[in-house]
Amino acid sequence: MIRIGIDLGGTKTAIIALDSAGNTLYQQQTATPKTYQATIENIALMIAQAEKQMNVQASVGVGIPGTVSSQTGLVKNANSTWINGKPLAQDLSHLLGREVCVANDANCFAVSEAVDGSGVGHQLVFGVIIGTGCGAGIALNGQAHVGFNGLGGEWGHNPLPWMTASEFQSTSCFCGHHDCIETFISGTGFVRDYNLHTSANLTKAEQIMALVAQGDAAATVALARYCDRLARALAHVVNLIDPDIIVLGGGMSNVDAIYTDISHRLTHYVLGQECYTKVVKNRFGSASGVRGAAWLWGK
Repeated sequence: MIRIGIDLGGTKTAIIALDSAGNTLYQQQTATPKTYQATIENIALMIAQAEKQMNVQASVGVGIPGTVSSQTGLVKNANSTWINGKPLAQDLSHLLGREVCVANDANCFAVSEAVDGSGVGHQLVFGVIIGTGCGAGIALNGQAHVGFNGLGGEWGHNPLPWMTASEFQSTSCFCGHHDCIETFISGTGFVRDYNLHTSANLTKAEQIMALVAQGDAAATVALARYCDRLARALAHVVNLIDPDIIVLGGGMSNVDAIYTDISHRLTHYVLGQECYTKVVKNRFGSASGVRGAAWLWGK
């Protein structure tokens, strides 16, 4: 069976076709149109081109930067705002003449890493994307756990646990609340925090890590604050669902210091101060989302 995955991003739309062993048979990407009708027509065209080249009809899974309401079937919470309030799964299914599975892109990431990535062999995988923003998904037995409200894994919009006095009411989130986990542990949050404590005007996490490598004291302290906040946020997850493994993705997952630092900090915050949960880097990098979309139909 051939599986096609689509990763619908705000600027780019990627497509991949996988065989049953996870081998890539086809891969392509295009710019994402900024209107709803053009977006779904572009996806349908990309699928038609892939299937024509492979001479096969495949299953189709789509990862989106939002979620589908279980009550209305409409997209919500997408930062690609032109798809919000639209019946994306229904419309794509109609265009393609077959059922299409649509899921949050962080859930797709978790599925990808659970099926044949860094979380393979584990029953419950918590996948975290920490880049410009912060997202997370849950894969249970290789399948996305969407949840009754379509919000499974949306832990980034809970408050940062065990906040200090200086952290409380210190950030504002696009969701309308203060002190969301996302505002502290995203790459954007890391840069914001460093600039706040130094009066610098850096724009990228890589700039801070370059300073860390040079032994800069302020950058080193900022990284320690970041790792402590990440540990608090992940300890909350361990206390709640106790995953078998946690897989990190996004730009901040490339900071190697996280993995050598996190175990001790997790142990400190997890109930009973005992935690053997591994926190590991993803296997497929930026391709995890589109691969996970392909695996939405199972392996």
